[in-house]
Amino acid sequence: MNPELLIWLIPLPPLLAFGVITLFTNRSNAASSWVGVGSAFISWVLGLLVFIQAIGIDHFGEHPFGSSVEWLPLGSGAFSIGVLVDPLTAVMLFFVTTTVLMIFIYSVGYHNYGQPKGDHDQKGLPPHGATVEHGDHSHTVPSVEPMYARFFAFIGLFAFGMFTLVVSDNLLTLFVGWEIMGLCSYLLIGFWYAKPSARDAAKKAFMTTRVGDVFMLLGIAYLYTETGTLNFRNILYNQEVLDTLAANPAIGGFWGLSAAGLIGLLLFIGTVGKSAQFPLHVWLPDAMEGPTPVSAMIHAATMVSAGVYMVVRMFPILALDEKTLGTMAVIGAFTALMAATIAVAQNDVKRVLAYSTISQLGFMVAALGIGAYIAAAFHLVTHAFFKALLFLGSGSVIHGMEHGVLHTGNHKVDPQDMFNMGGLRKKMPITFWTFLIGGFALSGFPLVTAGFWSKDEILADAWGHHHYVVFWVLAIAALLTAFYTGRQLMLTFGGEARTEEAKHAHESVPSMTWPLMILSFFAITAGWVGIPEKIPVIGGLLPNWFHDFVGGTLLKHPEALSSFDPIPLITSVIVALGGLSLGWLVYRNIKAGDEDPLKKPLGEIYGYIQNKWYWDEIYNGIFVHLANLLSEPFTYRFLDRTVIDGSLHWIAQRAFGLGGWFRDKIDGPIVNGFGDFVGSFTNRFGHVMRYVQTGRVQQYMIWAALVAFGGLFYFLAFVSTP
Repeated sequence: MNPELLIWLIPLPPLLAFGVITLFTNRSNAASSWVGVGSAFISWVLGLLVFIQAIGIDHFGEHPFGSSVEWLPLGSGAFSIGVLVDPLTAVMLFFVTTTVLMIFIYSVGYHNYGQPKGDHDQKGLPPHGATVEHGDHSHTVPSVEPMYARFFAFIGLFAFGMFTLVVSDNLLTLFVGWEIMGLCSYLLIGFWYAKPSARDAAKKAFMTTRVGDVFMLLGIAYLYTETGTLNFRNILYNQEVLDTLAANPAIGGFWGLSAAGLIGLLLFIGTVGKSAQFPLHVWLPDAMEGPTPVSAMIHAATMVSAGVYMVVRMFPILALDEKTLGTMAVIGAFTALMAATIAVAQNDVKRVLAYSTISQLGFMVAALGIGAYIAAAFHLVTHAFFKALLFLGSGSVIHGMEHGVLHTGNHKVDPQDMFNMGGLRKKMPITFWTFLIGGFALSGFPLVTAGFWSKDEILADAWGHHHYVVFWVLAIAALLTAFYTGRQLMLTFGGEARTEEAKHAHESVPSMTWPLMILSFFAITAGWVGIPEKIPVIGGLLPNWFHDFVGGTLLKHPEALSSFDPIPLITSVIVALGGLSLGWLVYRNIKAGDEDPLKKPLGEIYGYIQNKWYWDEIYNGIFVHLANLLSEPFTYRFLDRTVIDGSLHWIAQRAFGLGGWFRDKIDGPIVNGFGDFVGSFTNRFGHVMRYVQTGRVQQYMIWAALVAFGGLFYFLAFVSTP
């Protein structure tokens, strides 16, 4: 089959699903789910066909699949848009389409699992004001609305945005997909719009990510100004263009950067917003207000993966300036450690995973900052599988707890608080084993999990290229990751049930557990394709396919480390096993009503990390509170009431005065005077003519005779000659 045609078709099924559900099946939950899942399945098949063809071609990076069409006429030609699948895109297509399909299938059971409390109306929908157990928490239905169909329409559009971003051959259409996902994240985070917290979280995510997007758009414009194109192959696979970008100074000599450095920095700020890196990380934990499949879409399949993918894609430009790389390394390492410390003290099962995502994305950004291109891309792939598994697993846990809440009728119990759980390994065995696999992959459990190999490669590159500060910061973050994962596993599944609700939890439906089992397979095996060949005993058993294949994306294939150093490998093993063991030791004997064992030893620090280092409060104090202070006296009273309204009122008064003058000087004497003159003249003329038009035929005949005789007399007397 023609791969170029298949690539064009990949984004279309979810977009068509969005249109079909919106226009035709919006009142049928079953039809909407079939349309949504069917569209995801078609895109997965198309993506898999392209992926299989791509891996079967030698030196695929030199001859990728792609085609383009002229789109926007310009003065000297046309701006072309198209599709491109190179090694990096091929790998992205495989894991993105697979995780999206699993999330769509999971969503069917997810939305059918909870049961409304109260009678349905005749349309099968909960009545106005009913409280519904849908997804992760109760919510009040504001109106009779097909929420289920709306959900599948939105995630279909979400998937379309990500697929468009991945297959684009230029930055402009990539940015279009980027912004479509920004809109969908707003719609889906605020899906339970009757909840004020959901509405606030949606607005927070939208506004925060827009900050990064503005800088990214500036970077795109600057890149086009410098190169005259936004096509990836024309820029990233052209050494002459790269050399020119590296040689030209940035506008205004900003920070001593080259043009490439400033472009890369502006693009990276877009990733800081989209992938929730410090200081724009605050939106991602609040995104948990959306349904759990949305959390999985954002954290694994689409939103944050898109941010890292963009900087991986643009790495040849980023790598041209050391200051840009250094900035990325610092921000990534700091974010990884900071978010890991916060996750240690979170009690919400999803919020732990949210900060874990921020931390793991920090690993990827730091890897790019130290030049570890392959390692960053590798961790992006493995993280997508095990993080999708963990989020969907957390949704299964919450559903089980909600069943217990419905059974006991005690709705004061938070079904997402891990201290209300315990013993769920007995009640939910499939969820437990799959969540255990995902947790071990996140922790980097040695040898058998995908997370170990991708995280170890980042640490190995940091050590091998003498970035020792980055190495130790990431090692500490990895230790904390393993610890809070062990804590989460013990609080959720370990010990005995700590509440009656946990005692009555039960396993989720097959449409939810099957995706968990499939993702568990990839959470283990996805790392086997990137095992370094220089590792003793293990290395060489399987080819390091990922390094050879994805490395072909770059103009110059990145070289592997020249020799094996055991320190990073030993460190990876120690932090993974040590953190998991420590989490088990600290939380293995938690009983009902016990407080967090970390609270006393950490003292005041525990309060700081539990409250997220007060970043939200700091931002509220600096930006939100300042904006409120400025908005009343400056924006409202001065700008709006004084400047804008005052200017409009002044213009209105002048216009009113001018109108009065025009009325008195122009309209009255001239316009109206002329009209009055015409009217009076017509009236007088009519008075005269009414004596002629009497209606008497005899009078008319006399006048006709007089005129005739007068004319004859004139003719005979003056015109004719004798």
